[in-house]
Amino acid sequence: MNDEIIMTEKDYLRLNNLLKGINIEDYENLEIELERAKIVLDNELPAHVVTMNSTLEYTELKSGKTQEITIVYPQDSDPETHKVSILAPLASALIGLSVGQEINWMFPSGETKRLKVTSVKYQPEASGDYEL
Repeated sequence: MNDEIIMTEKDYLRLNNLLKGINIEDYENLEIELERAKIVLDNELPAHVVTMNSTLEYTELKSGKTQEITIVYPQDSDPETHKVSILAPLASALIGLSVGQEINWMFPSGETKRLKVTSVKYQPEASGDYEL
């Protein structure tokens, strides 16, 4: 199974900058994801990769539950519209994954869940929305 994640240079720089202003111990898993990411330019990014401001569908494999979310910066989070902050464990787990990829992720409750990206319904880079 391919465990590589891909991230745009813009997202990588913005997320590293975001982490500088907070207690990194609370978001160590996101920092680890950033360190292992393959960094590419916006126009080199495949359309099936989850980026910041992407709307995606994922499945929690144990329960079979599927949900649609948009991964956003903290100031744009809104649970009612399924906009999940990148600082939330769920978004940190899914960022950089491609459609079909799975990841085991430990949540603050101590429970490990296996998540699978089933589709990317909107990706800013694929739509030419490079300013998001």
